Amino acid sequence: MKILIVDDDPNMQELVDYNLRLDGHEVSIASSAAEGLTSAREQAPDLILLDVMMPGMDGLEALPILKRDPKTSQIPVFMLTARGRMGDVERAFAVGADDYITKPFDPAKLSQMVAVKLGRKASRRPRPAANRSGPGIGTGLGGAQKTDRG
Repeated sequence: MKILIVDDDPNMQELVDYNLRLDGHEVSIASSAAEGLTSAREQAPDLILLDVMMPGMDGLEALPILKRDPKTSQIPVFMLTARGRMGDVERAFAVGADDYITKPFDPAKLSQMVAVKLGRKASRRPRPAANRSGPGIGTGLGGAQKTDRG
C-alpha cells in the first residue's frame, strides 16, 4: 500500500518511513503541507499521515483542501502530531481527519492502526529490539493515543 507522510521534521519522517517500510508499505514523503497537497493529487496514496504544526500552511489548513478535492477526498488521513489538546483533536475530526495520533507514539501501535484502516493484517515481522524506533532515532516513545469520533 502507498502511504504519504507529510511532516516537516526529518527525524519524524525517518522514524515513520522506517516503520512503515518494515510492514511492506511503499512510502513517500512531503516536507510541507503545500508539497503534501501536490503529492497527494499526483500519487493517489492509500493513506496520508499529516502533521499539524508545519511552517506556512499547517495540517489543519491542508486537510479540508484534501477533503474537497475529488482526486483526494476519499483518501483516509491520520493526523500525526504533538498537539494533543481536546480542541485540536475535535477540530481535526471536524475538518475530515480519520484518526488522530499524538507524538510520541508507539511505532507498533501506528503499524496496527494503519493495517486496520487499510484492511490488512498488521505485520507480524518482529522489529529489531535494539533499534525499534528506526535508524538514527532515539528510543523512549510512549504509547499511542487514539481518539475516535464518537
